[in-house]
Parts: sequence; C-alpha cells; structure tokens
Amino acid sequence: MAVPARTCGASRPGPARTACPWPGRGPRPCPGPWLPASGPARPLLLLLLPLLLLLLLAAPGASAYSFPQQHTMQHWARRLEQEIDGVMRIFGGVQQLREIYKDNRNLFEVQENEPQKLVEKVAGDIESLLDRKVQALKRLADAAENFQKAHRWQDNIKEEDIMYYDAKADAELDDPESEDVERGSKTSTLRLDFIEDPNFKNKVNYSYTAVQIPTDIYKGSTVILNELNWTEALENVFIENRRQDPTLLWQVFGSATGVTRYYPATPWRAPKKIDLYDVRRRPWYIQGASSPKDMVIIVDVSGSVSGLTLKLMKTSVCEMLDTLSDDDYVNVASFNEKAQPVSCFTHLVQANVRNKKVFKEAVQGMVAKGTTGYKAGFEYAFDQLQNSNITRANCNKMIMMFTDGGEDRVQDVFEKYNWPNRTVRVFTFSVGQHNYDVTPLQWMACTNKGYYFEIPSIGAIRINTQEYLDVLGRPMVLAGKEAKQVQWTNVYEDALGLGLVVTGTLPVFNLTQDGPGEKKNQLILGVMGIDVALNDIKRLTPNYTLGANGYVFAIDLNGYVLLHPNLKPQTTNFREPVTLDFLDAELEDENKEEIRRSMIDGNKGHKQIRTLVKSLDERYIDEVIRNYTWVPIRSTNYSLGLVLPPYSTFYLQANLSDQILQVKYFEFLLPSSFESEGHVFIAPREYCKDLNASDNNTEFLKNFIELMEKVTPDSKQCNNFLLHNLILDTGITQQLVERVWRDQDLNTYSLLAVFAATDGGITRIFPNKAAEDWTENPEPFNASFYRRSLDNHGYVFKPPHQDALLRPLELENDTVGVLVSTAVELSLGGRTLRPAVVGVKLDLEAWAEKFKVLASNRTHQEQPQKCGPSSHCEMDCEVNNEDLLCVLIDDGGFLVLSNQNHQWDQVGRFFSEVDANLMLALYNNSFYTRKESYDYQAACAPQPPGNLGAAPRGVFVPTIADFLNLAWWTSAAAWSLFQQLLYGLIYHSWFQADPAEAEGSPETRESSCVMKQTQYYFGAVNASYNAIIDCGNCSRLFHAQRLTNTNLLFVVAEKPLCSQCEAGRLLQKETHCPADGPEQCELVQRPRYRRGPHICFDYNATEDTSDCGRGASFPPSLGILVSLQLLLLLGLPPRPQLQVHTLAASHRL
Repeated sequence: MAVPARTCGASRPGPARTACPWPGRGPRPCPGPWLPASGPARPLLLLLLPLLLLLLLAAPGASAYSFPQQHTMQHWARRLEQEIDGVMRIFGGVQQLREIYKDNRNLFEVQENEPQKLVEKVAGDIESLLDRKVQALKRLADAAENFQKAHRWQDNIKEEDIMYYDAKADAELDDPESEDVERGSKTSTLRLDFIEDPNFKNKVNYSYTAVQIPTDIYKGSTVILNELNWTEALENVFIENRRQDPTLLWQVFGSATGVTRYYPATPWRAPKKIDLYDVRRRPWYIQGASSPKDMVIIVDVSGSVSGLTLKLMKTSVCEMLDTLSDDDYVNVASFNEKAQPVSCFTHLVQANVRNKKVFKEAVQGMVAKGTTGYKAGFEYAFDQLQNSNITRANCNKMIMMFTDGGEDRVQDVFEKYNWPNRTVRVFTFSVGQHNYDVTPLQWMACTNKGYYFEIPSIGAIRINTQEYLDVLGRPMVLAGKEAKQVQWTNVYEDALGLGLVVTGTLPVFNLTQDGPGEKKNQLILGVMGIDVALNDIKRLTPNYTLGANGYVFAIDLNGYVLLHPNLKPQTTNFREPVTLDFLDAELEDENKEEIRRSMIDGNKGHKQIRTLVKSLDERYIDEVIRNYTWVPIRSTNYSLGLVLPPYSTFYLQANLSDQILQVKYFEFLLPSSFESEGHVFIAPREYCKDLNASDNNTEFLKNFIELMEKVTPDSKQCNNFLLHNLILDTGITQQLVERVWRDQDLNTYSLLAVFAATDGGITRIFPNKAAEDWTENPEPFNASFYRRSLDNHGYVFKPPHQDALLRPLELENDTVGVLVSTAVELSLGGRTLRPAVVGVKLDLEAWAEKFKVLASNRTHQEQPQKCGPSSHCEMDCEVNNEDLLCVLIDDGGFLVLSNQNHQWDQVGRFFSEVDANLMLALYNNSFYTRKESYDYQAACAPQPPGNLGAAPRGVFVPTIADFLNLAWWTSAAAWSLFQQLLYGLIYHSWFQADPAEAEGSPETRESSCVMKQTQYYFGAVNASYNAIIDCGNCSRLFHAQRLTNTNLLFVVAEKPLCSQCEAGRLLQKETHCPADGPEQCELVQRPRYRRGPHICFDYNATEDTSDCGRGASFPPSLGILVSLQLLLLLGLPPRPQLQVHTLAASHRL
C-alpha cells in the first residue's frame, strides 16, 4: 500500500495567495490557492492544481529562473540515452562479439536442454542413490533384530567386561571435572588411530564403531552394558555395507536406551559446555520411532503449583515439544477451574520450529492460581482432538497432562469422549516432590492406553518426556514387516560435522518373547539410520549446462526444500531440522502455490510463468519468465523440479579437437599475457579431481595452470565439458580485446575498464591494472551483474554497494566506478541463447560531471549559458545545481549519479537515505513498487536475556492467613515455598532469567532468526511524468522519466527549501523481526498445503497396555524430603540408571 504524501493547508480557509517568498530567486508562485472546505468545485481544483502550478512556473516573467519544461527534460533524457548507447556500442563490443562467435562456429556445438528428459534422468539418478542406502538399512535392521534376539541377558555384567570405543573418552580424559574421571571409570575403552577423510570432513577409523552415551545416563548400568554387548556385533555389518557401497557415509544405530553406535568411528564433537546430546531427540530418530502424532499438552496451573514445581512444568513442556517433528500437530493449554490455550493458537498447529518457539515463549508466562480442575483440562483437550475442520496428523492421538497431583479421576469425561474405543492415549506426569496420592494419575494413564511418569527433579525431565515414544512404537512393532517402512527425513545439520544431510530411517523391533507361549515383546529397540549428504545429491544434477539462472530443486511432503540454490542457512542448530518452505525460498505467487501442490501430490507437470526473482545480492527484483518442470522421485517422499529461463533452452558445448588451438588459447590464461590481453579471472569450478581449490583467484589460477601442464583437457580425471568451454571462451574473449578494446582510448570516454564474462567461466578485464579494483565474483554464475544482465534487456547499471551504516565512498585516484553491462544474445540457426555478458566501468567522478553537462542548456562545448537579471531561461542541472537536484536512480532505488557534488560519496545508497521526501513521492506516484518478504535463514547475535520465564514470575506468595493456618504448613504449597528459599540461597541464578537452553551448545554464539527484506522495483509508470510534492511553502516540483533501454530513472526536482514537511523514510535495508516474521497466529489460520506420511500405525488389537507406569507417593516426612533436596543440591543425585525407566528396562535384552 502506498504511503500517502504529507499535505499542508489544503483545506484551511483564508484569503487567496498568489506568491510566496523564495529567498534568492524572487517571488515564487505558491503550490496553490487556499481551497474552500467543501463545494462541488473542490475535486476539480485538486485535479488541476499540479497542472496550474507547472503553467505558472513556466510562464515568462514569473522569475529569472523557471523550472524546466517537460519537453526540455525529455530532451536531456534523450541526450543521456544516446551517450550511454554510444559508449556501449563502441566499447561494449556486443555486435563484435556476436561476429566472433559466428567466425568460430566450427569450434562449438549448440546443445538443447530438454526439461522433461533432464528432470526424469536426475530423478532416476537420485532414486538409485537412495535405493542403495535403503538396501544397506534393511541389512542393518534385520541383523540388529537377530543379534538382539540371540543375545542372553546378563545380570552380573561389569564395565570391565565390555570393550568398545567411547567417542567421548578423549574429551572426558582431558576434562578433570568429568564424571568418569571423578568416579574412576572401569570401562575398557579402546584407544584408536584416525585418518583424515574428506568425505566425512573428519578423522575416522574404518575398523571400528564408536559409541556415544548421553551425559545424564550412567554408562555402568546393567541395561546399558547389555546394550553395548549385543550391539557390538553390528560392527561387521557396518563394515560389509561399506565394502558393498563405498559411498556410504554415517551408519548409525540409535537405541531406545539412549546408546548411539555409529560407523566409522570418530571422536565425538563435544560442545564447549555440557553435552546433552541424546539420539532419541534427534529429528531422524523421532520420525523413525513412531507414526505422526496429534498431541494436546495440558498443564495444571492451580495455586498449589508454584515455585520450583511450576518451573519444572515449564521446562518439561519445552522438552516435550522438542520430541515433535513437522509431521506432528500440537497445542498447549493451562488449566485450573477452566482451561485456556497458553498462546494465540486456538487449535492444533503443525509442530514446526516457529510454532514451537511460540509455545515455548508462551509457556514461560504461565502463573499459578486458583484450584485444580482436571475436568476442564481434559474436556478442552478432547475437544481439540475431535476438531475435524483443521489440518492435522490424523494418526496417534494423545493427551499429555502435567500436574502436581489431585484426587479426581474424571471418569465421566473418559466415558464421554474416549471409551470404549480408547482412540486417545493419556499420559500423566506427576511433577515435583509432594505428598499427594498418585493413584488417580496412574489410573488415568492405565485406563487410556497411556503411561504414568514422575518428574521429581530437573534431572528427570529429559528422559521422562521422551519415553512415551516407546508406547507409541508398540503398534509398529506388533504390525511387523508391514511397519518396516524406510522414511526419509527433512534436511538437518549433522551432529558430526558432515553438514546438511537427509537420513533414511528404519525402526528396529524387539523380536524376543517373555517366555514359551508368551506374547512377543512389543517395544521398539531403536532406529537405524544412514545419512546422505546434500552435496552428494547435488552432484547428480546438471552443473553448468542450465546457465546462470537455471537450477534444480526438490521438495518433500511438507513443501520444504531438499535442494534449492537459495537453501543457505546462515546458522544451524543440530537439534532442529532445516525447514525452508519452497514458497519462502522463492518469491511466493499463485503459480508457485499451484506447482508446489502438484509436486506434493506426486504429479508430473510443466508450466511457464511470469514471476518475480530476487537478485543474488538481494537488492533488486526482476520480473522474468521461467519454465518449471517437475516429476516425483519414486520410492521416496520427494519431488524434483527444474527451472529454466527461455534463453537457457540452448547452450554451447566446445569442440576443441585441435590441440594446437588448445595450446594457443591456453596461453592467454598465463599471467604473462595479461598486460597486453587484459586480466583473466577463471571461475573456481571443479575442472579436475586433483585441482586444489582456493578462495584466492590468483592462487587458484596458478594451481590450474600447474595441473594443465601435467594433464590434457581430454584427461579422464577432468571434466572435459568444463575445460573445453573454459579454453574456448579464453580465446573468444581475447579476440574481443584484439578487435575492439586494444585500439580504444578508454580515458576519452572516462572509462576505468571494459570487461566480458562468459558461461564458460571466464571474466576478462581490460586493461590489466583495472583488475586491482575488480570486486565482482570470479564465478559469473554467482555474480549479480551477470545474472541480472541475462534477465534484463538493455543496459544494466550497478553502482557500488553501500550500506547506510558504513562510511561514504572514498573518491581517491578515480578508482570508484559504476558497472554498466548487457547480455550478448546469439541467434544460430533459429536457436537463441545468451552465452556472455559485456560491459564497461564508468569513472564515477568524471561521469557525474558529464551528467551535468548532458542535462544542461548547453548547445555546444562553450561555457554554460547563464541567465541575467533581465533575461529569462530555464534552470538546468549544471548552472543551477544549487537550486535544482538532478539524479539517476536505478531500478532498485539506488543512487547512480547526481549533479550534487556532496552526494557523489553517497552513490550506491538507497535514495531514501539521500532524499527521503523525493523517494517517497516517486513511490507514491507508482514509479516504484515495493516487495516485502522474509528471510528465514538469517543469523542474529544472541539477544540479552530478559526476565521472561524467570522464576519469581511463578513464585507463590502466601498470605497472612496462610501463615496462621497450621494445615498450610503441611501442604505442598509450604514445601514449594521452602524449595524456593532453599534454591535461592544455594543458587542465586535460580531467580534470574533462565537461559533459552540447558544444552550449553556452541550455537549460543549466533542464533537463527527471521529478517524482513524490502526491495523496490519499477512500477507501471513508463512515461515522462511531472508532479508536485505538496507541502505548503515547502512544496517541490519534480519530473521523472525512465531512460529507454536502461534500468535508470532520470529525476529532476527542486531542492527542498525547508524540512517542516519531511515525510517518513522508506526503508530498504534488511531488518530483524522480533516476532520471527509474519504473525504466526495469523499464518496458522491459513496453513500451506502439505501431506503427511502415507502410513499410520496407531492401533493394534493385540497390544498389551498393562505396562503403564508405576510410582510411589512420598510420605509426608519433611526430613526425607529435605535430605533428598540436599543430595540434589550437593551434586550427589541417585545414580542416573535409576531413571532408565522400567519401561525401558523391562523389555530390552
């Protein structure tokens, strides 16, 4: 929506005015007479006002200087257009380069990109790649089930009986405060040697597996030792898998006990602080361990829940949310006498990263008050789960209740909503240390196919908020082979440094029976996973035949991108998946929504659309035509797409069979030729396997030349297509130097350099010394000027990039320049393509002076025309630069040239930072259109901690009546208050704001955030236009006109006389969104189309629900409670293995 220009005095009554004081320039006509407040003539007068003003200002005798008439400014515009076109025709060499290509027609062939064939071939290659991983997964899962079934449980197993490589052993030995060092661990840990492997980006040992055990699990427990014992046999299967498929990366078994065994062995990448990595909380494990979930979390916030108990509940809910993936749906509510959602979400929403963040922030605001009302909480939860008018998982349904205890069993609620079918599982969590009878909580869970857990302290939160996955896994185990379905995950960050990966997962079931004739075990053993690096999938896609603006992308059933050139997360948190929606990776429109839906549905398709694209530097918007073609990748949940501009339908393939010519052209890559032929940058591509990469292009070129002295362009270890095209383009651009550039005097036209860049990867700069100031990317496909020139007709101006926060440009030694580039279009046998871009670099200071002359009343090269006191003439941009502002602004709204000397160092800045009033007027008059979008991959510095969620917010404050009541002193409220005081004395930080995570992970240096981006591009106005910035005595006239065949807008305006009507400034720079982008509460009301996994295992008639948790209520003994708390505070908690639940221990081995 356009921002309205500020107006002054348009409707104020008063006498008519004819002139206003105009210091230094005689009487100035006012912007208009005072208009009556109402009347039929008012609208007509308002419409005629700008025209009347222009006529008055142009009338002879009104002033010695008058604002230039429209035809004068159009004349200036034509002169500018002719000058630009003339320079580009002489020095750009577009026509000459066309002739060079035609003269060398025998050295290349024109090949065609056939979208349908291309995309089907790539989809088939990806399918084959993933299928090899699937076969390896199945071998591992089958072997694991057989090994565990054959294993005999050992009650008396000891740590010294087990030999394995502990991945964290080296780090723990280096840490004198480590638990194992303090305890004097007896574990027989292997000491291994490692070799660097570039495929893993790590040091590895291919002869052994490594084991990682979470810090909060005791390595010496019987359960863990038995787990280590039987999983050791997996080592040989891992090795055999790699022998059959050497491209395999990490092979991992994540156990339901928390043990991770992975191959090949490598030391664990421990964070700087506490390592709380637990495989059961990894995205791939969660997805493989259960079917999708619809979950409602209800939290008791009655008055008895206060202090430490409330804090435990808040943390527990946040940990519970971390066990959900994007295939799940969730809502969170608090309840006392009545229930209400903790956030703005009124129904189940997708458990994606941003929605979970909203929940986590909202949970911290919960306050304890009122009385407990289980009925209100459960009725709210069942109503949420029965709402069929929303998108949801439609598989496992469950209610998770956190409470400190109560007597009500709410049997009537279960009878009404859940019995007899019991389609909703109920999990109950008794939180805190209290003296309530927990039998009602156990009963609720046991009669509704759920489980009862106790969370007496903060150390019990993590394990007890993830054990419910074992219960959900029961129907999968009982389904047997039907449930053995390989699933592929979202993109996420590998914890061992492999980068972005996807993982194929397969559940591993416990096939043992409790005894002869007994039912088989129904709990999951764990999940097997095999990683596939995104880079390995990218290698299967066409590299450089699609051109600079063509690309391949892939999405999953959620619409998240697996492949996309804009998938570039600035920071990644290994705990969360990388979820960039296709419509956020590109600029969203209706056509792309349709394409996304078709891909999610697994259809094939093709569509040509007109759409908007951002430039590579994210400063510009271009309206372009793109061809989208897509097919499903069989046997996966992915779909593959191909995007091609029309001009990339064809491409050149060099055919340099003449070795003498190869040598001749290659010599023009040698630095010894640069002085006469211009400097050459070569794109840092993978030309050969043994070519050493370097970020320094001079060093990379040196490495390239040294390698080419050892091998030929036809060598099998090299990419012949890339090498031949590179050498061909080296020769073609040298011929451009020879025919055009070498004999021209650049100084005559105030040029700093001329250049050419090609699809083959050559960027040639002439003269050689100009390369010292060349700042563009040596890879043309990653250079903004190159890609924009291909998408735009005519000459594309690119001023130097300036940030408003940085110091102005330093105009020294004439080194600051403005790039002007244009694409070279070839037509060969009716086939059109654009294989190169040529251009010039203007000397900024010299062209600013030239600009003033071209936009002046000079008729010859003599002195500029001056107006005497008695004569009349129009102002121009040279003589009257004190009164008249003349600028060239590009299509993104950035200043390119100005007649104001003091603005030369502001070239490249968004024009609103130079003249906010005028830029706003251009926007309001539709010269520019604004496009707002959100960058969900940005990285932001960590925010200083606030008080949100700090403990005092939930502290229970007793009244005087409470203190006088003897019963109160024996209640949970009194104990809770005592806990607050005790913790406050020992841990002062307990009453400070709680850190976002207890992980202590290195990601705290920077965190992912959402940035709002605003770009401007040319609007619908394409003609000469006069207007007034109406602001009383501060009004300004301006004229704006697009320059033909360029991306420039020519603007002439009166300089502002005063600042009373300074309008709001348009913003272009990226800004941080504190609310993480568009309002989530509004977005969930119109969710994007998605599909969940096609399989669901949430019910099996043979499921045994008798194992549903058990616990004992604390006796009301203050001494015992205080003793337990002191043990916790002194760092002597009971052994963590006691927290390896009976749910986990009763069935494993």
